[in-house]
Amino acid sequence: MKKIGDFQSESSDACLLPSLPEDVFALISRSLSPNDICNLTLSCKSLFDLVETEKIWLVQCEVVKALPLSELVQWRIGISSYKSLCKFLVEVVKPLVGVWAHQNPELGNVVYVMPGFLSVVGCRIIPQEVGPLGIEKGRILWSPVFEIICGFDGSNKFFLHGIDREDSCLYPGFVNGIDKCCNVLQLEVAPRRREEKKPESSVRFPFCKLPFCDRRKLLYMVTGRVGLPEPEVSNVRLFPRSRDDKETILERRTMLLKMHKFGGNWKHMNLEDELCYNPIQVEINELWSNLGHGELQSRERKSLGQVFRSGIKHMLRRSSSKNGSTSSEIRRSNLKRFLSSGDVVGLSVKATKIKLSSYRGWPNMDETHFTLYKLPVKKPVERQEYAGLWGGSIGWPPGKFSEDKPGKAMFLLMLGYEESEDDVGERVLIGTKILEGTHYVMHPNGSAMFAVKIDSPSFEAFPLDANGEDFECCYTGEGIAKGYGFRYPGSKPGSLFVTSKGLLMFVWRETRVVLTLQRLDLGELLKRGVCVSPLPPCLNFTYLTKSHTNVFASGRRTTS
Repeated sequence: MKKIGDFQSESSDACLLPSLPEDVFALISRSLSPNDICNLTLSCKSLFDLVETEKIWLVQCEVVKALPLSELVQWRIGISSYKSLCKFLVEVVKPLVGVWAHQNPELGNVVYVMPGFLSVVGCRIIPQEVGPLGIEKGRILWSPVFEIICGFDGSNKFFLHGIDREDSCLYPGFVNGIDKCCNVLQLEVAPRRREEKKPESSVRFPFCKLPFCDRRKLLYMVTGRVGLPEPEVSNVRLFPRSRDDKETILERRTMLLKMHKFGGNWKHMNLEDELCYNPIQVEINELWSNLGHGELQSRERKSLGQVFRSGIKHMLRRSSSKNGSTSSEIRRSNLKRFLSSGDVVGLSVKATKIKLSSYRGWPNMDETHFTLYKLPVKKPVERQEYAGLWGGSIGWPPGKFSEDKPGKAMFLLMLGYEESEDDVGERVLIGTKILEGTHYVMHPNGSAMFAVKIDSPSFEAFPLDANGEDFECCYTGEGIAKGYGFRYPGSKPGSLFVTSKGLLMFVWRETRVVLTLQRLDLGELLKRGVCVSPLPPCLNFTYLTKSHTNVFASGRRTTS
């Protein structure tokens, strides 16, 4: 048990903190987390005044390690304080940045989430070919999936991207929570109370447990109601390249904040204006009137409960007759429980952490949910030097093209290490395919393009002309090959060669086909890439229709 003198000593030590020079305390604060700093503000008024300084919170923004210092200073221009900026970095940027995917379509559902400018942007990597300039010097095609904009006070505003016929549109919604260790990102419809600023926290029946047809119908109806044409300046750029770009993007951000607050009336409003209703939410009454068609023509003579029941009957009319009334009643009851949690519904995105099973680094995904799954990107460390994201194409030497084949399919692979199933203690380096830029995919995402025994170097010579490359080491293993079909590919012997310049080449022994890979910085590639039009809103988030062909192969509108 502590003595009274011990408490007095601790109190005296605490009182010494405010007497420290600000630079010294800023240096000490590098060992503290943003949560620790917030706790210090509760200790006493003198500590509150010390900790609330801009310098301390700039240090905390650096501690988060979500942005380099130069970008932190630039982001501060459009926000009230470094403390507000730190809030956005901790709650939104840090958890979401990374590679996300869904298994369908097999050719084009890899979404890279990266910092924009006072925002995070989800970018779909389009299946494409590598041109004569290669991956690093060429311009990668991508399309926007969603944005989360940082408000002036560090709050967040969600926008889903999509097209309505040929026009690009934005679909405002809400961020319904982001877990700091999230591994799934879900697009949902969330019930809300009119007077509350946040989605209903105690939903009586979760959206994810509704039948797929109901979830899809609700999402389609809400996006069809809240969509707004994308302003001309909004389509200029999402990532700044110069000071002029930053000014344009700040102007775009102000427009998006107004669109989120005022809906279609944003052009005639200022952000300081108040609005008595929220234009990005849909009244449940209106929802059912759109569902009811002829049944609800006289809805003004019916009570809300009658309209609600009529709409539910219409939605559930096609329930399976095999299960009789029991199945229909359960479905009706669940939908009623879900919608009775609020007066209105709105679009929402939610990032949570769930227990996932996986095979060779690829999560087992639910095919009936509008959900993206985060792929763990391992950083290269000692004894795992090749871990991380790599990209390349089939062919040797790199950059060699012919007139009949001016481009080569781009591959994105995630390299990771696992223990061998056959030899205890033996490690295997596995290259998992996450994107293939062909017109018709041969093997699904999540397939192991190659697996080599990384602890057993080989002295095998490179079987082709070295093209001036110095080879440092070689590892033997197997590479993907035609087997029992699309879902059950076979494998053939091959070897992985490593050059002194850091290139990896997997060579199939029988055919001598070469897969040439290099490390990629997707963020930098996307900043100077080419933006193409997205898919319709719900499909744009996760394309839930099975497709082994490239849905982006037809000509789509592009912007630089």
